[in-house]
Amino acid sequence: MSVEIDRLEIDKVASAFVQARRDATGLATYPGTRPQDMAEAYAIQNRALALEDGPENKRTVVGWKVGRVPPPHVERLGTDRLAGPIFADTVVWAAPGTAPEMPVFADGFAAVEAEFMAHIAPGFTGPVPTDDAGTLAILDDLRIGIEIASSPYPGINEDGPTVTVSDFGNNHGLILGAVLEGWREVDLRAIPLSTTIDGELVGEATAATMLDGPLGAVRFLLANLIERGIDTSKGLWVSTGAVTGVHAIAVGQSATASFGPHGQVSCRIVTAKPR
Repeated sequence: MSVEIDRLEIDKVASAFVQARRDATGLATYPGTRPQDMAEAYAIQNRALALEDGPENKRTVVGWKVGRVPPPHVERLGTDRLAGPIFADTVVWAAPGTAPEMPVFADGFAAVEAEFMAHIAPGFTGPVPTDDAGTLAILDDLRIGIEIASSPYPGINEDGPTVTVSDFGNNHGLILGAVLEGWREVDLRAIPLSTTIDGELVGEATAATMLDGPLGAVRFLLANLIERGIDTSKGLWVSTGAVTGVHAIAVGQSATASFGPHGQVSCRIVTAKPR
């Protein structure tokens, strides 16, 4: 039976995560009662977003990451994906051949994910498209990139999707690489992707393994945001989900995501500093 989390507990958990992220410190244990369902998880995320929108520390959300809910949890939670915000101050535009430094919480969890990055054009207010053609019609950009997954809490992934959602979906940055040439016509599900860490191959796959693909992730996100009453009209980046997997990484290591003939994106992992 689900244990409902009250508002004080929601505030406690959200405040702990926000403060740990500001201080760039770890959280050895989950800072409160773990959310039992997605409603509770998003309630914590929403409160954390409100705390980051204060007068002294206002941060702008410029996009959202989409992640997959592992099959054992899908039926119980009633969804196969999850979402978390991406803040403007964590987004890096990477020129070809560069490897920007990307900070992670050294005492928490850190991973890299090779992903397609789609941008929803400003002005979208609904309805949510029902197919890939309709989804492409509301986009104005699509790039190759890497999502930096990091949380002050090292058990964020092991504890399941609701815990992941409660700490901003485990996002701590986005690297936007080159525009994917011909993206309106290319079959994204057929592009071979691979990820290496310090030159060692750690994953390879195509987006054909991703439920209904990267564009399906865009549709999921829009439905999620609209249901939560979040504005979708100002233009949003969507980190559409890990193609080759979620690959743990440590400070000092480097990662490269290759997108077949469409280029690659690299980064070097560093320790996050207090802000």
